[in-house]
Amino acid sequence: MKKAIIGKKSIMTQVYTDNGVAVPVTVLKAGPCVVTQVKTVDGEGYRSFQIGYGTKKEKNMTKPEKGHLKGNGNFAILREFRFDEEVSHEVGQQLNVDQFEVGEKVKVTGTSKGKGFQGVVKRHGFSGAPASHGHKDQQRMPGSIGATGPQKVFKGTKMGGQMGNVRSTVTNLEVVKVDTENNEIYVKGAVPGARNSYIYISA
Repeated sequence: MKKAIIGKKSIMTQVYTDNGVAVPVTVLKAGPCVVTQVKTVDGEGYRSFQIGYGTKKEKNMTKPEKGHLKGNGNFAILREFRFDEEVSHEVGQQLNVDQFEVGEKVKVTGTSKGKGFQGVVKRHGFSGAPASHGHKDQQRMPGSIGATGPQKVFKGTKMGGQMGNVRSTVTNLEVVKVDTENNEIYVKGAVPGARNSYIYISA
């Protein structure tokens, strides 16, 4: 991984190819980002670089944040990206969407939409009970949840509970369009997260 940038999920729309085929895309408004730290194998034991995105009021910054950034900017969010190969990133370097190319495959990470407490039918895809023949008020019930021998419910049993609001990653998303003027990347398909939520793009 050599390329990385932070942004926000914008909207879903569609673009047309030269053949007139409609392609569903997600518009990601990314960058510009600034490299705030570079880690090396000799120094920290692995290779990575940290970038900052957005702005935060200086009065809301903590002293450790100010010391870490050393006047390099007031960023709303910092994110570290690991990589295997040696790259020439430097502290203070600006990263924009022009580093990505049309047709390139990228990985997008975001936080999925929170759906609250959900039952087993929606959360795990259970089929539920029949709608007749003595099944009153049982259509969406989970059914039996434990064995008779151990007399306990095993950990990991599929049950109702909190759904969504977890970090999710989608790989191999194709870059359909790169708009350098508006700092936007169009990727084919869907991306996890609500509108205006933070997303992390890497390749």
